[in-house]
Order: sequence, then C-alpha cells, then structure tokens
Amino acid sequence: MTLPERAGTLATLPIGAGASLADRAYVHIKQLIFDFALLPGDRFSEGDLVGLVQVSRTPLRQALQRLQREGFLQVFPKSGWQVTPLDFEVFDQLYDLRVLLETHAVMRLCEAEDRPYLTELAEVWLVKPAERLMVGGAVDQLDEAFHSALVHATGNQEMLKVHSDITERIRIIRRLDFTKVARVEATYDEHARILRAISRRKADEAVRLLKAHIEHSKLEVRHITLDMLYQARQRAADVRSVAGL
Repeated sequence: MTLPERAGTLATLPIGAGASLADRAYVHIKQLIFDFALLPGDRFSEGDLVGLVQVSRTPLRQALQRLQREGFLQVFPKSGWQVTPLDFEVFDQLYDLRVLLETHAVMRLCEAEDRPYLTELAEVWLVKPAERLMVGGAVDQLDEAFHSALVHATGNQEMLKVHSDITERIRIIRRLDFTKVARVEATYDEHARILRAISRRKADEAVRLLKAHIEHSKLEVRHITLDMLYQARQRAADVRSVAGL
C-alpha cells in the first residue's frame, strides 16, 4: 500500500483557524503516525509528503524538524526521514514516570474536599456493560481523558504538562491496547474500581489499583509486534472503506 493510500486511514484532527502552514503539516504528519499510515521504522522522503500534506517544502521541513525534536522522527542525510522505531526501554521509563505522576495525583484527590470531576468520570466509566463503548478508536481517547483528568484535577499545571508529553509519546503503542475486546472490558472494570476507591477516599487502595492498571497496560505493550502494527493499519483502512471515506 502506498503512502497516499495508507493516508486514507486518517481521522482528521481539529486545527486552529490561525494555524500556520507548518502547524497544519505538523498535525497532519503526526496523525499519519498515530493512525498507522506511517509505521515505526517506515522511511520516506519529503517528496513523498509534499502532495499528500499539500504544503510547500519549507513549511513541510519545519513540521518534520519539529517532529524530529519531539522524538517522533529521525533524519538521515541524503536518504530521507524515518519514523522512530519502537524502543521498549524508553516506553518502560515513560510508563514508570506515569505511575509516579498519577499515583501522586490520586493521593491528592483522595484528600481533596471539592471533587466535581468524579461525577463526570463516573458517567463515562461506571456504566452497565451494555452501555460501554467497544470501538477501540473511541475508547483509547476516553482512556487518555480519564488519566489526564486525574492529573488535571490536582490543579498542578506543571505536572499536567509533563503528563501530557508522556501521553503524546506513548500514544502510538497505547492505541493498540484497545484493539482487543478483552482489554477494553478490563479498562472499564479497572477504571471503575479506581474511581470507587477515590470516592471512598481509600488512598492506599486507589494507588494499588492504579499501579496494577498501568503495569498491566505496560505488559500488554511488550507484546506489540510489527505484524500487529500492520494489522492495525489494515483494520483502519477497512473501517474507512466500509464507511465510504
């Protein structure tokens, strides 16, 4: 499958009206990576993307360089660009940092007096099995929102910035965790238990449940193979084909 054909899997992200061409190219290319149109290890040239992203080479190069600085791409002089291959040692470290941030957040939230976020999260996660969303592309976004909400509710903006960066960097593999029905169901069950522990102000229990939840996700990530990435790309293309997109 060619790059333009693979780009048919894209779920377009919103872009601000005042965004520059480089910003638009940046969002577009990052979405290509997150939607598996560009897989870890894939090589491409700037020429491959000019027509697809529909910007000139200058803003395109600016976007690619920004993605390089963020660790999503690597550049090879005279031979083009490459999507950064999966590095599970780095992912392990990022997951460990997630544990530190989120367990600290949970302990703070168990002590907080005002906790309006609990009602909002309960409406999503404390639902009957028949009311659960089972579509991976939707659940992975809800999962991100759940973990971000825990950190956001602490009011610590610097901690939220670090957590948001981690979320971005692990998204490519985290999404694959929601391609399995069993993992989607487990996520609902585990989030519900964490929320109930927080609502009862059981800090030790909430921390234990959260650590187990993240550790389970990290172990699942270890099972990701290149073949799984190719399958994910094909599933995304099939979904859009059925939808007539």
